[in-house]
Amino acid sequence: MNGSAIYEETSITTQNKGRIIVMLYDGAVRFLRRAVQAIRNQDYKSKSELISRAQDVIFELNTVLDMETGGEIARNLRNLYNFMWRRLGEANIRNNEDMVREIIGLLEELNSGWRAIAD
Repeated sequence: MNGSAIYEETSITTQNKGRIIVMLYDGAVRFLRRAVQAIRNQDYKSKSELISRAQDVIFELNTVLDMETGGEIARNLRNLYNFMWRRLGEANIRNNEDMVREIIGLLEELNSGWRAIAD
């Protein structure tokens, strides 16, 4: 493992949980913005890969929810993550950039809340 890889791994593992969630949201938004551009460029292979990567992030966010202690907030987030995951699947099939932008907006809204907590 080279020095930059070690630094990156260490910086991720030493972040607090809120900051990691912000990083995950940032990554998903970045993938989806690139997917919108891929749709515009009719690069459907890249679009599918990018949407899939964003879905992976959303899936991870969903699986780490603590449903016992999270209560109603965790239930609402689970429902929202499930909606976003399904909507992105539909957007992928339809090559619909409006649907992708809709999910970008939801992720950015959630991310702003997490940024306030993490900073």
